Amino acid sequence: MPPISLALFWHQHQPYYPDDVSGENLFPWVRLHGTKDYIGMALHLKEVPEFRCTINLVPSLLDQIQRYTDRGGSDRHLDVSRRPADSLSDADVQFLLNNFFMANVDSMIRPYPRYMDLYVKRRFGAETAEQAARRFSTDDLRDLQVWFNLTWIHPLLFEQDAELRAFLDKGRSWTENEKQWLLDQHLAILRRIIPLHKELSASGQVELTTTPYYHPILPLLWDKRSAREAMPGCPLPRFIDPYPDDAIAQVRQAVEFHTRLFGAPPDGMWPSEGSVSQDIVESLCAAGIRWIATDEEILSHSTDGFVGRDGQGHVRRPEMLYRPWHVDTVGGALQIVFRDHGLSDLIGFHYQRNEAAAAANDMLGRVASIGRAVEPHNAGRPALVPIILDGENCWEYYPDGGVSFLRQLYRGAASHPGIRPVRMSDHLREYPATDRISRLFAGSWISHNFAIWIGHAEDRAAWDALHEARTFLLEREAQGDAPPDALQKARRELQIAEGSDWYWWFGDDHSSAQDGLFDQLFRRHLENIYTLLGEPAPPQLLRPIAQGEHRALHSQPRGLLDVKLDGRATYFEWLNAGRYEAGSERGTMTRVSQGLITLLAFGFNAETLFIRIDTDGPAKAKLAEVDQLLLRFVEPAETLVTISGFDTSAPTAMLKRGSKRASRPPTAIGIDEVLEVALPLADLRVTTGSPISFVVDLIAKRQSIERVPSEGEIMLTVPPPDFEAIMWQA
Repeated sequence: MPPISLALFWHQHQPYYPDDVSGENLFPWVRLHGTKDYIGMALHLKEVPEFRCTINLVPSLLDQIQRYTDRGGSDRHLDVSRRPADSLSDADVQFLLNNFFMANVDSMIRPYPRYMDLYVKRRFGAETAEQAARRFSTDDLRDLQVWFNLTWIHPLLFEQDAELRAFLDKGRSWTENEKQWLLDQHLAILRRIIPLHKELSASGQVELTTTPYYHPILPLLWDKRSAREAMPGCPLPRFIDPYPDDAIAQVRQAVEFHTRLFGAPPDGMWPSEGSVSQDIVESLCAAGIRWIATDEEILSHSTDGFVGRDGQGHVRRPEMLYRPWHVDTVGGALQIVFRDHGLSDLIGFHYQRNEAAAAANDMLGRVASIGRAVEPHNAGRPALVPIILDGENCWEYYPDGGVSFLRQLYRGAASHPGIRPVRMSDHLREYPATDRISRLFAGSWISHNFAIWIGHAEDRAAWDALHEARTFLLEREAQGDAPPDALQKARRELQIAEGSDWYWWFGDDHSSAQDGLFDQLFRRHLENIYTLLGEPAPPQLLRPIAQGEHRALHSQPRGLLDVKLDGRATYFEWLNAGRYEAGSERGTMTRVSQGLITLLAFGFNAETLFIRIDTDGPAKAKLAEVDQLLLRFVEPAETLVTISGFDTSAPTAMLKRGSKRASRPPTAIGIDEVLEVALPLADLRVTTGSPISFVVDLIAKRQSIERVPSEGEIMLTVPPPDFEAIMWQA
């Protein structure tokens, strides 16, 4: 039996941020992910030349890298960073204090004492930037300018560059000249990204693929009614005209751009957000695309459930998932691979909290076990295990930027006797698809539907605004009196506005501190269509599309609780509790696989903090699968509650502060349908007005298998004695 084909596929993507009409660029993410993730992922591969994989590079990302390196581009954060700290305006200072801590606190701020000191001095949540500015000296502001840009440099670069490492080790009190040197290093790093990927491709180590140019949801461009295949009866925008020509143009331009940049056309494509439909297949074949990838749920629905997972998450007929399929059109056959979203989510959401070698070995063990399950049914063909996820967004949650994990994974896979790391095309040439999908289901990699991009009133309002701007552009093109250069630029603005990312942030699915800017920039691209063609933009484009659909991470308690610790989900006991429904919290990432915990509820009585944990089945049975449940408190600091013994008749809980256990355990827990925990406020050493924030970790075999919330914390404040009277009056 040949070794299992492990097909790691990293998707590298950013939306097109610059406003090319005004010259503004309000977002730094191409530059910052460039100096950290895009260069770092390539350097990791250089370390292990025997390792093979596939990297998807979206044209809108590459275009912006070239804007920095070849066209003198910048961004607002870089411009403010370059300004001398002793001549910053009040607006500049407030911008720094509001925006230069945009990094994961635990992995990118806390490890650096000076940066952490500045973070503490900022007092987020307690003071505005204007109030905090009084405490920041010129040296503080300069160090903040440096640290924000320094923490977004990949750890491997500090290993390889002694001068850069010495700069990091200095830690504080940099001069203006030193600061400018660092910012110049950012641009020097960006200049290495594309040549390094060319080198990896030319050596045969990496296959480079593409995505439609500005990352649109192709099936929705082709026909918005395709949303109803997965969501029958879902509301649609007022204007549902199809735009197949726009979809074809985005694909064709992506292939042409990729060919010019890398010297050969791409064989493969990651359709934006893994979004596919039968409608788009022929256009992909016509553009020369030989294979695409999407999520396993698309295969399940394309085969009417013949391939899929059972209620326990186990794959039915694994030999049919871990192989390529093909779909046929008049224009030819297109091969399709379907990612294992459970394995992909382990890298994206779980392994960050585990010891690197154990996590890498766990992944390789899972891949090997898939091979053993598939081998008896696969007629001598190796299993193809596609693991596909973003190549930039998860690493800031790893304590060392993912360096230890990726090193262990790549080296372990390259030396494993039963695993062969492959480029996707290499496997498909050697073992082409023999199984046919008669009709490709219309959906994306997230819940096999398009809900995120068309399922909210805000999404539909955005689609209608796009349609009106597109109609105006077509009318001006038909009149024939507009300058060709202006028409070309206006068409580009339309294509940018067709990108998926604007719709990602509308509605209540995802949120970030920059929601308003995304809304503004989407409307700006539409306004530019009118401006370029000499017409005033419609006044409705001056108003935000977002209308408050965004949800908070969790609700707050509305009254005091009277809870009996019996493990029963008694409705009235928890009626006034705050609630968090488990799901995806990350602005840029979405988890597809289902976790064990489904809900947290929390609240107080006069002496106690109560926490209730619901699982996807009776808690007594479900939590028997784990060794420990940890309540990790961020506030009060260094406080940990460990609950263990779920496989016994009487689980126990222990509170620990720092290295010392409490003199007595927390109040007894209750477990049956749900897990209920009562923590005396005196044991937590908190009083009225004290902040409390915590997360829940599940531990099995000494590894964290789930954290809830996966990003952020549950944040509460100990209420006053007259809390209920206050809430009643409110």
